[in-house]
Amino acid sequence: MTDNKRLAFSIIQFLHDQLQGGDLSSSAQESLEVAVQCLETAFDVSTDDQSLAVPMTLTEIFTAATDKLPDQSQVNNNSTPNSVSEDQRAEAERLKTDGNDQMKVENFAAAVEFYSKAIAINPQNAVYYCNRAAAYSKLGNYAGAVQDCEQAISIDPNYSKAYGRMGLALASLNKHTEAGSYYKKALELDPDNDTYKTNLKIAEEKMETSSPVRGEECL
Repeated sequence: MTDNKRLAFSIIQFLHDQLQGGDLSSSAQESLEVAVQCLETAFDVSTDDQSLAVPMTLTEIFTAATDKLPDQSQVNNNSTPNSVSEDQRAEAERLKTDGNDQMKVENFAAAVEFYSKAIAINPQNAVYYCNRAAAYSKLGNYAGAVQDCEQAISIDPNYSKAYGRMGLALASLNKHTEAGSYYKKALELDPDNDTYKTNLKIAEEKMETSSPVRGEECL
């Protein structure tokens, strides 16, 4: 309990320092004053009790702690697709194939599981998200399909199938105007795709309706 009081004391000291800085608005100052009072009451501490003071201020403690964190650029480099081994890539591909097989026999829930496992191994492969989006759509989870398509597009902005499946999911949510924009993008990337052309025509003809869209292209 003493350590908790010391922490509360340090936080109260920090808030007092902010109040004395004079850079806060009157409403912000009032909020901090209330916060100080609440902390003093909750932890039964007072700034007059210097026995709770620690050698370093809260700001100094925080600075010392963050200085020991790894550089963010290093963290980002460690999370690149190159960190996935060849064996892991092969396993993820096998799981994707298993998911495709389940889609063919209309076992969509099982397909989602396989695609999810592939994503867990290699989260930088846009195909896995796009395929799971197709399975989600078949299960009626159109919101999940939209999220997966967004992820696929963020990984590969030139992946036409992700835009097409995004259009299907949005159309199923009766968002035909948005669906139409994604079909158009899909057609920009794949101009000869008849499925995109058909679905774009339906979206344009039946804006703001709940009419179902046609078909799903092959995986």
